[in-house]
Amino acid sequence: MVLIDTVYQRVLNILNKEQRGYITPQEFNLLANHAQMDIFEQYFYDINQFERIPGNQTEYSDMLDIIESKIALFETSSTLDGLGRKTDNTASTNNTDFSYFSLPSDMYRMGVVSYKDNEAERVTQNEYLLLNSSQLTKPTDTRLMYTQTGYVASNVKYIKIRVFGINELKHDDDANITLTYIRKPQKAEWAYTNVNGNPLYNATNATDFDLHESEENELVIKILALSGVIIKDPSVYQVASTEENKDVQQEKS
Repeated sequence: MVLIDTVYQRVLNILNKEQRGYITPQEFNLLANHAQMDIFEQYFYDINQFERIPGNQTEYSDMLDIIESKIALFETSSTLDGLGRKTDNTASTNNTDFSYFSLPSDMYRMGVVSYKDNEAERVTQNEYLLLNSSQLTKPTDTRLMYTQTGYVASNVKYIKIRVFGINELKHDDDANITLTYIRKPQKAEWAYTNVNGNPLYNATNATDFDLHESEENELVIKILALSGVIIKDPSVYQVASTEENKDVQQEKS
């Protein structure tokens, strides 16, 4: 976790040091969350890159291990809630098909779907038709498969998780469907109270950054770069971008 007030004060001090400009708390919060998501999303691209590069045996400096440890902070699981649907995607009247399940609202990337502690394999519709045509590959209650089909009802996202086998899902099986996933970072907010027209930090209502504490400098640099656009000072953006490029080169060299 990175303290949001620490980042806020560092950003403002750098901007005000040479009278470059000022960003409001509202602007800072928008930039802060943009920067946080930018750093978070980059983890997955970096993993893809570093998996292709030989690592090292040093306990604390293998880049792949470092990134995976940062992502591990967001790994979680949830029991999925079912929604009775018919195969034609209309509302179910007899509640016999409960193969649609609502996704967690904070889900960023889907992990493993399991049914009664058995992991289900994700397959496409075409793959299922092919596999189901043979007794050797046909899914069973212990060799589970599911298809992923999106559905939206009342602004809620649902996913069709149909466990193919001898028996279809029933309503009382809802509690047996679990999902592991990577959640999104919580929204950061520098909360404040107006005192004589000046914003005073309100720690009670504030929400710190949801990233690993090692990302403090990266957050400051990214927010500064974005601040340069708001205050229309190209030099701020250029300096911050230069610092960010130096960090990237150091990490990937």
